[in-house]
Amino acid sequence: MKNKSIGKGTCSVWAGEEKSLMQNATQVPVVHSVSFGYKDVLQWQQVALGEQKGHIYSRNTNPTVDVFENKICQLENAEKATSASTGMGIIHSTLFSFLVPGQRVVSVKDTYGGTNKIFTEFLPRINVEVILCNTTDHEAIEAEVAKGCDLLYLETPTNPTIKIIDLDRLARAGKKVGAIVVVDNTFATPVNQQPLALGADLVLHSATKFLGGHADAMGGVVCGNKELIDQIYHYREINGATLDPMSAYLLLRGMKTLALRVERQNQSALEIAKYLNSHPKIEKVFYPGLESHEGHQIAKKQMTGFGGMLSFILKENTFEAVGTVLANLKFAHSAANLGSVETIVGPPATTSHVECSKAEREAMGIPESLIRYSTGIEDIKDLVDDLGNALSKLK
Repeated sequence: MKNKSIGKGTCSVWAGEEKSLMQNATQVPVVHSVSFGYKDVLQWQQVALGEQKGHIYSRNTNPTVDVFENKICQLENAEKATSASTGMGIIHSTLFSFLVPGQRVVSVKDTYGGTNKIFTEFLPRINVEVILCNTTDHEAIEAEVAKGCDLLYLETPTNPTIKIIDLDRLARAGKKVGAIVVVDNTFATPVNQQPLALGADLVLHSATKFLGGHADAMGGVVCGNKELIDQIYHYREINGATLDPMSAYLLLRGMKTLALRVERQNQSALEIAKYLNSHPKIEKVFYPGLESHEGHQIAKKQMTGFGGMLSFILKENTFEAVGTVLANLKFAHSAANLGSVETIVGPPATTSHVECSKAEREAMGIPESLIRYSTGIEDIKDLVDDLGNALSKLK
């Protein structure tokens, strides 16, 4: 199903599945087999060398995992995809597949906390220079890229302050110096944003989040052109961060409703952002669908929907106030996840940037009174009333 005229909803349901169905089944089988046997040793060797399609060992490839990779590949209009057991597994595999001592990475300060730790702690250990720019200062990012850049890593919308980066503009800057341009598309999803069409070389997701959508399976996936993906696959198959077939099946099942869920979450998040934006106990709301948002015009240009993620700062600027709000929300899990059918809330101190110190979070512009809000698919009136009740408990 390589037809770009097919809608995202249809692609979410059907893409990648046709050749995997067995014995007239209508659903993808879960293939738990660790190994795959061959009577013909020459055929076995050809499969092992990649000269013939097939599987030999599930750490390398697996039929159920293949279907998941094919589906996201088609949703992102990519040549090829490869997956890992978690989102951080695929981010790590992507970065360490290409970077060697002496190279230079340019990124932004507002990446996910785990990604930020790779940039500030692990890559410097192998003498990779990492430059982290102010996220919305496109001129500064372009200037650093022009000085020399082997890999440009972008995330938009960012986690958790929902900042927007102009992908087309910065991808062009990266291409000028021969950099590999990588985009974390977890918050936007392929429904709302297509980074490869905007000039990125690789697009990755924490599939645990919106792709799966039900908070019951972990995984990560990256897609792009075959040459780059083959390098990441080789690194991942050796380091062993393999996506297991049951998780792949659960992610596939969740992805069938991806377009429906995201459409609902887009609508609800915008209504909630508007409500909070006028609430007397809210200092600031971060959501690109608001005209007051710094990145609104860029988001309008490169996104087809503004996403289900928003965050807001309480006027009562204490961590205790965050606890009060969370404790009084009835229709929200206080948990370290996002993108699920249920609304999920939490402060960065216990979610996206738990690995960072308070000082590090403050340096990134993340106050302790910020709440990240992942909008679920509940009725919007119930979510707004729930927030109103919780906020009424503040001073």
